[in-house]
Amino acid sequence: MSTELAISKDLLAEIKSRVRQAQQRAALSANAEMIRLYWDIGRIIAARQQEEGWGASVIPRLSAALKNELPEEKGFSPTNLKRMTQFLSEYPRIFPKGAQAVPLLSAGPPVQVETGIGAQLVPQFDSPSGPDGLALAAITQLSWGHNVVLIQKVKHLATRVWYARQALEQGWSRADLTVQIKTRAHERQGTAVTNFSHTLLAVHASLAQGLLKDPY
Repeated sequence: MSTELAISKDLLAEIKSRVRQAQQRAALSANAEMIRLYWDIGRIIAARQQEEGWGASVIPRLSAALKNELPEEKGFSPTNLKRMTQFLSEYPRIFPKGAQAVPLLSAGPPVQVETGIGAQLVPQFDSPSGPDGLALAAITQLSWGHNVVLIQKVKHLATRVWYARQALEQGWSRADLTVQIKTRAHERQGTAVTNFSHTLLAVHASLAQGLLKDPY
């Protein structure tokens, strides 16, 4: 009986672990796709503004029309549509045509890492390179709300990437991130911003827990 019970617990633990891994991957993928979508909406609006001379008054009308056509969808307030165009202006080349929304999964198996919620198996991502690669990795792993804080409060790209990395590592809420920016944490700690891509792996599991709770 004890052997059967032990086997049952092992089986339950393995299946539970696989379910959690799938949920985490789904959350990360959904978040990345939403970020890509918002960037693309910003691109469309900006193009129409340039081609047709749209003024600021068009945004509220567009918002109302989208809410009418897509009543089940959130995130199309006039304020958020303006944020999408700002997002596009901050990262005009971050999603070149045909680019993936997130860094590609490597061919290797998941690896076990220590996270804030214990040892977890998480997918191994190829490390992005260059300023655009680092920014791409940062913005697609963070929630939209975190990204709004970053583009509105941090203008220097390398410094923005530093705060993105810290938000991922430390599990900062948007309120935490705002406080850290206000108190100029990057100057106090003096941490290099260039190793961001090497830290993504260890935070994917814990990050996915809260991504889709973002209210934006």
